[in-house]
Amino acid sequence: MENRNTKIAVSKLVLISIYLVLALIGLVGTWYFNFEFFALNTDVSYLEAWFANPASSSAAVDIIVVALMGSVFMLVEGWRMKLQWVWILIPLSFFIALAFTFPLFLAIREIRLTQLQRPERVI
Repeated sequence: MENRNTKIAVSKLVLISIYLVLALIGLVGTWYFNFEFFALNTDVSYLEAWFANPASSSAAVDIIVVALMGSVFMLVEGWRMKLQWVWILIPLSFFIALAFTFPLFLAIREIRLTQLQRPERVI
């Protein structure tokens, strides 16, 4: 039984680590290109650039819908997990990047699930 619990703990740690690495990649990757865009000194606004052509428009609509659904999921799941502060991730998703906040939320959620699954010790 102890060996099985150790394997579960290691697999949860690996999953949490993957989420956190993806959050970091999402943060660095999106902001690298944001800084590249802002350095262009173009007359096109950031939002206009999202819809510059059919391909970017498709990707923009895809991201917008996923961001809205991710926001709903984070709020509902955060409420169920009793994470009262989870609402702060919603504006951060739009000001920083959903590619950062969503994997961060999943890591925090996994940690919380682990806490909730621990049996309480009776002394």
